[in-house]
Amino acid sequence: MRTVCDINKCAGCMACVDICSQNAINIEDDLLAYNAVIDSKKCIDCGACRSICPNNTAVPNYASQKWYQGWSKDEKVRSEGSSGGVASAIATAFVQNGGYVCSCTFKDGTFKFEIVNDINDINKFKGSKYVKSNPRGIYKRILVLLKNNEKVLFIGLPCQVAAVKNFVSKYDKMLYTIELICHGTPSPKVLEIYLKQHGFELNALKEISFRYKKQFRLEPIIKSGMQDSYLMAFLEGIDFTENCYSCQYAKIERVADVALGDSWGSNLSKDEVKKGISLLLSQTQKGDYLIEQANLQLEDVDVENAIKHNGQLISPSISHKNRIKLIDYLKYGENFDRLVIRLLPKRFIIKCIKFMLTKLKIIRGGTE
Repeated sequence: MRTVCDINKCAGCMACVDICSQNAINIEDDLLAYNAVIDSKKCIDCGACRSICPNNTAVPNYASQKWYQGWSKDEKVRSEGSSGGVASAIATAFVQNGGYVCSCTFKDGTFKFEIVNDINDINKFKGSKYVKSNPRGIYKRILVLLKNNEKVLFIGLPCQVAAVKNFVSKYDKMLYTIELICHGTPSPKVLEIYLKQHGFELNALKEISFRYKKQFRLEPIIKSGMQDSYLMAFLEGIDFTENCYSCQYAKIERVADVALGDSWGSNLSKDEVKKGISLLLSQTQKGDYLIEQANLQLEDVDVENAIKHNGQLISPSISHKNRIKLIDYLKYGENFDRLVIRLLPKRFIIKCIKFMLTKLKIIRGGTE
């Protein structure tokens, strides 16, 4: 099997698919790993796919120059965001200043990328998406805009940011980037299996939500009080594709102009924490511009504490000892919920205890 990068290390960024003039590359997904497989009969050995791949061609990394925690000053934007609504605030300001924004949205059963230049369309990007997304086709569209001297803001995972930078190469003067601090991502087939076992088809859903603030729950599938096995597995890091456990972008030096995450462990008041607080890292002058133009409330942050609560600023997630078992059992049709109870008993018990304490009003509910 000829592959674009090392076996089982494909991040699924799809840049190689977009760059191939012969339609010779297919992304194979077996739940455990992605592989960008080359069709030797179609391939003309131009090498474009391998040179564009962020696993093969590294992009510059930057030390974070400025660290903040904060949120959108627009209470509606903040309330609708997964944490502080910062990504939406930056995107809105960017469009208002004449730019285009590209990010991930859920449409027609697929987590794919779109480009907008109307502030009324920014909302389609809101919300965390704990599954692998598909940027296929978006790179060419970004390149066309950049060649026409349009400003483009790309918001995605670090590996996707690296892929965009490789793809547009010398035309990056008008490209601005935001990377989301990433723990890892499962194959969408894992999500499809889980939904199907609960009586839902992914391509039949009009919308899906993985999280609101500190509440991790798939909606509208999982109702309040139910145990959400999909997100328990995600938070335990047991179902990511293989590449995530050796991710070269999970470190203190970042590839984007701005890195965004959650300000877990914030020292600000409980009321502010409840409303949602984002962590912001600026690496470049472009990053400073993105932050300064947006309608944001910025506060100082304890850098050491921020790193402590965002482990992927130091290293990738560690592969769970039961990961292979989970994926293999899912392939053979075993029940997702029962597998989580069996393979992640500690997390399941903790979740149940928290639920009971919440019902008894001993603690506030909705957190992991």
